[in-house]
Amino acid sequence: MREELEEKIEKVLIDEESLTKRIKQLASQINEYYKDKNELVIVGILKGSIMFMAELSKNININCTLEFMDVSSYGASTESSGNVKIMKDLDTDITNKEVLLVEDIIDTGRTLEALRRSLEKRGANSVKIVALLDKPERRLIEIKADWVGFKIPNEFVVGFGLDYNQLYRNLPFIGVLKREVYE
Repeated sequence: MREELEEKIEKVLIDEESLTKRIKQLASQINEYYKDKNELVIVGILKGSIMFMAELSKNININCTLEFMDVSSYGASTESSGNVKIMKDLDTDITNKEVLLVEDIIDTGRTLEALRRSLEKRGANSVKIVALLDKPERRLIEIKADWVGFKIPNEFVVGFGLDYNQLYRNLPFIGVLKREVYE
């Protein structure tokens, strides 16, 4: 079955070994930054960040809680609509806490900026961002992550949590989806 998914991949952009190594490096940097801070809440943006957040949090060695938000701005499209809809909100009060937003990819920046502003308004001490992938060529809103795994070219990527129409999330690598699949 996996072969059927992999047949739709034009090329592997980031292999599994490179992902694991870089995520451990990011966790080390995050551990250093938060070592003297209290009340860290790690917030994964569903569903795309789930693989990244799982690997990252396994390597976080400070006290933290895990939370999730589910937001949508894509639907079944490859383009963000710009309309950010919160489908699932936090279960925890983040007032006076440090918040680390975990995002799979920064594309236009619209969704992430809306989330960052929302969490800041809720009284968090700080809202920092860690993104596995950054696609700066597509940026419409000026936003930068505090930690980035990989900068990637303007190609439609799937795997390791990223999807097209809810498929391909379970691939253990980041790959470029063949255009014929989504055009």
